[in-house]
Amino acid sequence: MIARGFSNPTERIEKLKRVILDATPYVESERAVLVTEAYKETEGLSPILRRAKAAEKIFNNLPVTIRDNELIVGAITKNPRSTEICPEFSFDWVEKEFDTMGSRIADPFQIPKQTAQELHDAFLYWPGKTTSDLATSYMSQEAKDCMGAGVFTVGNYFYGGVGHVSVDYGKILEKGFRGIITEVVEAMEKMDRCDSDYIKKQQFYNAIIITYTAAINFAHRYAEKAMELASAEMNSARKGELLQIARNCSKVPENGATNFYEACQSFWFLQCMLQIESSGHSISPGRFDQYMYPYYKNDPSITKEFAQELIDCIFIKLNDVNKTRDEISAQAFAGYAVFQNLCVGGQDEEGMDATNDVSYMCMETVAHVKLPAPSFSIRVWQGTPDEFMFRACEVTRLGLGVPAMYNDEVIIPALVNRGVTLNDARNYCIIGCVEPQCPHKTEGWHDAAFFNVAKVLEITLNNGKAGNQQLGPVTGDITTFSCIDDFFTAFTKQIKYFVHYLAEADNSVDIAHAERCPLPFLSALVDDCIGRGKSVQEGGAIYNFTGPQAFGVADSGDSMYAIQKNVFEDKTMTLTELKNALDANFGQPVGGKNTLSIDTNEMTTEMKVYEVVKKILSTNGSIDLSKLSDEVLGMGSVQNTCGANEYLKIQGLLNRTPAFGNDIDEVDMMARKCAQIYCKEVEKYTNPRGGQFQAGIYPVSANVLFGKDVAALPDGRLATMPLADGVSPRAGKDVNGPTAAANSVAKLDHFSASNGTLYNQKFLPAALEGDKGLQTFAALVRSFFDHKGMHVQFNVIDKKTLLAAQKDPDKYRDLVVRVAGYSAQFTVLAKEVQDDIISRTEQSF
Repeated sequence: MIARGFSNPTERIEKLKRVILDATPYVESERAVLVTEAYKETEGLSPILRRAKAAEKIFNNLPVTIRDNELIVGAITKNPRSTEICPEFSFDWVEKEFDTMGSRIADPFQIPKQTAQELHDAFLYWPGKTTSDLATSYMSQEAKDCMGAGVFTVGNYFYGGVGHVSVDYGKILEKGFRGIITEVVEAMEKMDRCDSDYIKKQQFYNAIIITYTAAINFAHRYAEKAMELASAEMNSARKGELLQIARNCSKVPENGATNFYEACQSFWFLQCMLQIESSGHSISPGRFDQYMYPYYKNDPSITKEFAQELIDCIFIKLNDVNKTRDEISAQAFAGYAVFQNLCVGGQDEEGMDATNDVSYMCMETVAHVKLPAPSFSIRVWQGTPDEFMFRACEVTRLGLGVPAMYNDEVIIPALVNRGVTLNDARNYCIIGCVEPQCPHKTEGWHDAAFFNVAKVLEITLNNGKAGNQQLGPVTGDITTFSCIDDFFTAFTKQIKYFVHYLAEADNSVDIAHAERCPLPFLSALVDDCIGRGKSVQEGGAIYNFTGPQAFGVADSGDSMYAIQKNVFEDKTMTLTELKNALDANFGQPVGGKNTLSIDTNEMTTEMKVYEVVKKILSTNGSIDLSKLSDEVLGMGSVQNTCGANEYLKIQGLLNRTPAFGNDIDEVDMMARKCAQIYCKEVEKYTNPRGGQFQAGIYPVSANVLFGKDVAALPDGRLATMPLADGVSPRAGKDVNGPTAAANSVAKLDHFSASNGTLYNQKFLPAALEGDKGLQTFAALVRSFFDHKGMHVQFNVIDKKTLLAAQKDPDKYRDLVVRVAGYSAQFTVLAKEVQDDIISRTEQSF
């Protein structure tokens, strides 16, 4: 037997989990008030020292909260799964949503009136002083117009702090915060006063000392709180736990950990404090099994059961971290996503398999906790043990959307191609959704922008126009094009134009963070900021990248192939007929409302004809034009611009034209080409930190949100409907089975998309049952990776369950699904995101 099942979680874990599931997310005001006070008190200091003084005030004054049953302590907020506000990055969107944030369609947060008043008072200080304000002042009007039209957005760092990083957790476990202070003092002693950067370096080093001294005090405040609670605790067992917590917090993270429990507490304090310093999300634990294993292996006093419970507690604490965004961004990140990616398995720096006991314990924890966070990932290579692979597939069968699986055989050479050393590339971890980087040596600026490739195609089809606005360059009336190369020539020119302004916008935000919000606490844990005497925002990291990601690749490839097949090869329609059909949204109302639900009296003649054609096609699969007039007798003329001929041809696009995801080379190569055009253009640019732009292809859930900005496309997609997610085929288009779909995805140039690619597959649970199902499933993953796919993740759930959860959400509050590069509780997702997940093809072997 291969399958072995999972043990049951402890009663403590069930209670802690219930706190998360039952929590109502709140916006809290303490951090905003404290950071505002600090900035008012430090008007004359340099930006780096102001940041240090702000962190000092927050660490010394943020409320200390220890929740019932906790073994690992440390919280950002008083209420579970709530959020603080960081007005130094942006604030005005918060005030605009005081009355609506609690009822919006995606990720609502409650804001009590007293909290709103405290935030309002703090916000009075910030107009003109935020990173967002400064970044906006650097952007050209053209870049702002591109964002306004839905071509791209840089909202991730535009509105929040810089995240998407994995710091040196192992260094803190070994040396503690005191070790950081000692390292900085030694660096200061070596400084040359004649160095032109002496003053800036001195300021940076002083900022680290101030910040880390306050961070030590933050942990000591928890030790005092635990002692206070212990003195009043009547239950002897809990009293003993609180006393041990007090001992842990008085020791770590100030000093290095000496056992596994201390290492777990030290890890969590560091993770918590990184979130407190800035509002950046995707602060990723990285290769947790690698830096935690020595403390488990060398701890003679710990039992496997208690170590397992501690890891379970850490995973639950990761779900306590939350973040609010503006209403539009919340739709793109639907599901209270914070993207703390924790990765296990893979190779070590010498190219040997690195799987260990903690790797397996983390998978056991996923089965115990069954919550969205962390974004749990595994690394796979040719040397991955079969036992590890089967265990990962067992976890996948639980239906939680994890683990996401990554291919060492693609990612390592892709990173080496970007200038990362082989040893560092072998040590890569995953950041945020799907982004690979060398941990604690990289400022990757992953997820730097969403770029809507399908929107650029729409603009290409309209000679550079978005609606009535001439947004891009004039590249020609498509009805005059004579071959598909004409389309690609025009499309490439549009891509070049819009990528230029994407890079400008990203660099504007990048510069603003360096000038106004350098992060000393984070920077001290990224190599080689201390050695170089500068923050990560100023280029202190060894590797510096900017990673904007695209989506709409499959839609664009399918559309190009549809034009090639139907116009130039089969000649079943003219470009004029296609253009008219696109402009008319194939006769459907914009918004995708099904015309069958519209009263007949409200339907136009064209809509009635469309429905008749659609019914005939759905029944017969084809139609005899000579009989069409009988079917539509009494409906009026059908030979107008948007008449029966156009509708029939568009139905051919929808029903007969092959699509990406079916292992058909001529189709798949179209998608590959569309992706390559974007990736190659992106990598031409550099950032202010001295690094290169590198492209990714993944959407979070922006394929739903930004699909609303895209008109009808030649692949038959209606205006405003969701786009394909990541490198996945369009929902329902991959009809030749999971292997064919995976083969299509593997044909994309994943090496060029070194900022990460994202592939979702959805399986019926019955397909993976038993040992045979497990073996077949593992073989599918191995085959996909042998064909040079980069990443794959799975939803294992049936449509019936998802529809039931939509209908009765209270019964399914613990239902977790994979959205994109993250999992989320299904019932908290906006309905349109739920619908997108439901619509994905259900695969079976």
